[in-house]
Amino acid sequence: VVHHSSCSLVFDTLVFCQPTLDPSRAIMVYTPNPVVILALSNAVLSLRGGSEPPAADSVEHGNFEKMMDRISSANGFLAALDQSGGSTPKALKLYGIREDSYTPGEESMFDVIHEMRTRIITSKAFSGDKVLGAILFENTMDRDIEGISTGEYLWSKKGIVPFIKVDKGLADEQYGVQLMKPMPELDSLLKRSKDQGMFGTKMRSNINSANENGIRAVVEQQFEIGKRIIAAGLVPIIEPEVNINCPDKGDCEEILKSCILEQLDKLNDNQRVILKLSLPTKVNIYKELVEHPNCIRVVALSGGYSCKEANAILSKQTGMIASFSRALTEGVSHSQTQHEFDETLAASVYSIFQASKSG
Repeated sequence: VVHHSSCSLVFDTLVFCQPTLDPSRAIMVYTPNPVVILALSNAVLSLRGGSEPPAADSVEHGNFEKMMDRISSANGFLAALDQSGGSTPKALKLYGIREDSYTPGEESMFDVIHEMRTRIITSKAFSGDKVLGAILFENTMDRDIEGISTGEYLWSKKGIVPFIKVDKGLADEQYGVQLMKPMPELDSLLKRSKDQGMFGTKMRSNINSANENGIRAVVEQQFEIGKRIIAAGLVPIIEPEVNINCPDKGDCEEILKSCILEQLDKLNDNQRVILKLSLPTKVNIYKELVEHPNCIRVVALSGGYSCKEANAILSKQTGMIASFSRALTEGVSHSQTQHEFDETLAASVYSIFQASKSG
């Protein structure tokens, strides 16, 4: 008990600096002398090596470095849980949710998809020993799981690095490609994402034919916005998807690789990106990208292939890991018991993890 209010500073400092200190060893001081109080406060602080509690920005930097280390070098894959308003009804249909049970594009739809994503994320099958990162839709980032924000839950509870989808969809096709629509609120979204613990972003373009001018425009747009994302303290996943059904897919990939290499070579040492590319027609066509010093990782989207097909192609690619969406959740259903759900998801996670290690 401290009888003199002027001594409360000493007691509070002692408790704050050494919360595990045996209370019987605490020193009670009865003095109004501010010099004594200051001296004792400094002495107690010295128990922590003379330093104040870590600043929020240093903690944030520490988390970022830990996330970077995992994404750069650990075994595993990225889970794509970023279906937006347009693609959500299809994802829910595959999950066994009828469209008449919600209103498309409205809050009821986002409630249902968040329930699905929560079930995936909280499943014991969805763990950091195999899943390196998870890409979220903005609405998912803004919601909670078990009382804490989704991004914080992923990192603190699962050891999974959180990313946020930032694009606003695709523009109409021109020159065989679809550029990204304008993102007028990108800067504010990046700030909010950083504040909510996101490590990086993802944005998608679409390539439907081997038009060099079109593909070059896609890559230039991706890297231009990517540099803004890097400047905001986040890591961009650049995703110029090649449609797996286009007749000249192999030619598209050759042009795409050349355009990406040009942009990578223009980056400085502190500008590094992740590339998310369609599973290629030619084995190891992207190996040069994998080895580029400005490329943190090359990840593959499933692009409409079944999980089995996607894994078979991925396992042949050196240094490429998965970032699957539909292939990851293949077979899971709203009507399954938790045990059935966990077993189905675990089988997909394991097979994708193994394919990501094979190359």
